[in-house]
Amino acid sequence: MAALVAATRAQGFPASVEVVIAPNAESPALGVADSLGVKTVVVPYGDGYGSRLLEAMAGCDWLCLAGFLRVVPAEVLRHFGGRALNIHPSLLPKHGGKGMYGHFVHEAVIAAGDTESGCTVHYVNEVYDDGAPLLQARCPVLPDDTPDTLAARVLKLEHETYPAALRKGIDERGA
Repeated sequence: MAALVAATRAQGFPASVEVVIAPNAESPALGVADSLGVKTVVVPYGDGYGSRLLEAMAGCDWLCLAGFLRVVPAEVLRHFGGRALNIHPSLLPKHGGKGMYGHFVHEAVIAAGDTESGCTVHYVNEVYDDGAPLLQARCPVLPDDTPDTLAARVLKLEHETYPAALRKGIDERGA
């Protein structure tokens, strides 16, 4: 999220981060966003979650998920009309789906004996990690990799790839 905020502040970037939303006030993302001067909103899960999310995102043209571990409510996806992105720390469709996040993904990549990994920015639909890929970046899986060493390499790619994917999405689908 911080890398996306920084990238969108570069001269000529066709978007800006207007709000960072988390389900509870203890989310580390809120402190980071606050330190960057980005508006933050807490929207707890529960009844009316989709409509409360939409209210918090009023005026936003794109939804960019980072660390969101739930299916996005259908009314939110309809509102954004194909302008919702997520980033995943593997080369989807490999190692995606419910429960595949963080170290679980990197453990799965290593256990599978994959020789490369990376990240995928994809459009969001109502199924975990199932939306059409927009952009991928690759890195090798080294023989002595641990989930932590692989995660560090993939995170660097994520920081570079997400802003590039957002720019590409805006070019393809508009603001």
